[in-house]
Amino acid sequence: MTKKNSPTLAELAAAAGVSTMSASRAVNLQPGVSPQTRETILKLAAEMGYVANRSAQKASGGRSRMLGVLARELDNAYTSALVSGAVRAAAVAGHEVLIYSLADRTGIPDAGVLKLLQQFTEGLIAVLPYQNGFVQKLASTGFPVITIDHHHEHNDWPSVTSDSYGGARAAMQHLAELGHRRIAFITGNEELGSARARHQAYDDAVAIHGLDKDPALVQRGDFSTRGGRDAMQRLLKLKHRPTAVFAANDRSAFGAISVLQGAGLRIPQDMSIVGFDDVPSASQLHPALTTVRQPISEMGRAAVNSLLGMVAGLEVATPRITLPTELQIRQSTAAVARDHTVSRRGRSAGGPTGSRSRER
Repeated sequence: MTKKNSPTLAELAAAAGVSTMSASRAVNLQPGVSPQTRETILKLAAEMGYVANRSAQKASGGRSRMLGVLARELDNAYTSALVSGAVRAAAVAGHEVLIYSLADRTGIPDAGVLKLLQQFTEGLIAVLPYQNGFVQKLASTGFPVITIDHHHEHNDWPSVTSDSYGGARAAMQHLAELGHRRIAFITGNEELGSARARHQAYDDAVAIHGLDKDPALVQRGDFSTRGGRDAMQRLLKLKHRPTAVFAANDRSAFGAISVLQGAGLRIPQDMSIVGFDDVPSASQLHPALTTVRQPISEMGRAAVNSLLGMVAGLEVATPRITLPTELQIRQSTAAVARDHTVSRRGRSAGGPTGSRSRER
């Protein structure tokens, strides 16, 4: 329960169920307590409004040597890889990482979390999506902030992302070269720059390769497994089904695959699937998922390196760091089946097309 006056160290220790010495070591970022215990005590300190004694830190240069990572969820491979990359990079630089996550993906961190981050860390890596107002509030105080991905609006803080547009164009070109003309797209969370870039790449590829342009082929997926399942169910209800699907991330692709397999459809014989991310499980599926690899761990490391420069007072040379992507061709894609190829009249068994298929 939050107190009007700042609680004492003894009160904090009692609330955390630890000794006063352990509580002191935790809040003054000294060795002698486990990372898990330290994180628990620091969160409780923020909730109670405890103000740490920084004398020990000032004696060693006035720095906490602690970086914050804010992520909505840690139970997916993408976020886990990002955080792991950040933790390893921080350790090399002699820093520890305080990780804060929210189970409720629709909520935003409260004021206590903001106080926690400002009091105990030197800077923050925010793994989006988060409402812009929260990150903006931290950045406006001069607190060093860097995001993984970026929002719609122009940001006043730097970000790290991957080449989503180039990766998505490579995915679409791969499907087009296999003879697919009716290609569906399962979108991501379009609050984010990465999702918008992948959508733009899909639209551009449809025009460049003369593919079917049908609004019904674009279905919302929101970067989630459930979103991928729902989108695939809607696509299967179309009178003219697609012969291939490009999902904005691997989780959406996994959801789409579960629906196809549940409907007794074969991958890639009946429908080809491409994802984006190349999380570890993508290569372990049967069939293994063709996907666009983005350097997820490297993104976490790049964020830490940039943040440490900001903490040191250096100017950010590149406000937006974009790392390369690479298409990984596996078993979930194949040439379009014969009964879907375009006839001499320019129409396919799967529905109308805007062009003739290529000679092979």
